[in-house]
Amino acid sequence: MGRLTTHVLDAAHGCPGSSIKVELYRVEGSQLQLVASALTNSDGRCDAPLLQGDDYRSGVYQLQFHAGDYYRARGVQLPDPAFLDVVVLRFGISAEQEHYHVPLLISPYAYSTYRGS
Repeated sequence: MGRLTTHVLDAAHGCPGSSIKVELYRVEGSQLQLVASALTNSDGRCDAPLLQGDDYRSGVYQLQFHAGDYYRARGVQLPDPAFLDVVVLRFGISAEQEHYHVPLLISPYAYSTYRGS
């Protein structure tokens, strides 16, 4: 069974990014359809896959990570507007692949991602 998972690491503080709101959208033309919403746990991971079972199918998806809210809650002084507020990652899934893992490494001024395993 295919699934999509993610996790967030806070490079600025050297720890998992906990309590970060993550939203997954399916991209249908110019429209976004919300598929799932979750908060990361104390390990920076979502407690369940964001996509699995019958909902897991090929297509274009978009993850949105609410990094600005996370840093504000930690007491980090961000400029107004924040340089990175909501980090948006748009990517494709081929349903023939069993597992897509999309991690995010963040700081208030940079991010990186990759297709993990």
